[in-house]
Amino acid sequence: MMTRPTTHRDRAKAERRALLVDAAARLFAEHGYTAVTIEQLGTAVGISGPAVYRHFAGKQAVLEELLVGVSTRLHVGGREVCAAGTSAADTLRALIAFHTRFALDETDVIRVQDRDLPSLAPPARSRVRTLQRAYVDDWVTTLRERDPALSDAVARLRVHAAFGLLNSTPYALRGSRADRAVAASELQTAAWAALTVLSPAADADA
Repeated sequence: MMTRPTTHRDRAKAERRALLVDAAARLFAEHGYTAVTIEQLGTAVGISGPAVYRHFAGKQAVLEELLVGVSTRLHVGGREVCAAGTSAADTLRALIAFHTRFALDETDVIRVQDRDLPSLAPPARSRVRTLQRAYVDDWVTTLRERDPALSDAVARLRVHAAFGLLNSTPYALRGSRADRAVAASELQTAAWAALTVLSPAADADA
C-alpha cells in the first residue's frame, strides 16, 4: 500500500511525479507513446530530461503509472459505487454516472489506453487486464441483479457496449458544440439504453 507523503520534500516529489504522469497522458495521446522522448516529458513540467529519472526509471515506468493507475481508480471507484447503492437500478445508474465523469475528464487517458496498452511490459499489462475484468464484473453483477433473466454472456456484452459508448468521448466530442452537461446527459441516456434495452427487469425503474 502506498503511504501518503509527509514531509515537504516528499510532497513536492509526489506532486512532480503526478505532473509528469499528467504530461505523459497529454503527450502520449497527441503523439503516441513511442514518439515521445524523456526530454519532452521533462520539458513539459519544467525540468530536464535526465531529471525525470529522479521520479521514474524510464518512459515505460511512466506509462505503467498512467495505465495501471487509471485502471486501479476505476476498479476502486466502481467498488465504492456498488457498496453505496440502495438498489440494483440505482447502483447501475450510479456506475454509469461515475464512468461518464471519467470519460469526460480523462479523454487523453482513454486515447493512450486504446493505442498504447500493448507497449506496456507484460506484467503491467496483465495487471491492467485483471483490474479491468474486476471492474467489468461489478457492472455485470449489478446488471444481472437488476434483471436476473439476463445471462452472464448477454450482460457482459451489454456492459462492453456501454463502455464503447462512454469511451467514445475523445472522438465523438471533436467538433461537437454540446457543453459538458449536455454531453454527460446524452452519454448516460445512451449507456442506460444499451444496458437495459428490451430488458424485462423485475423492478419498474425504466
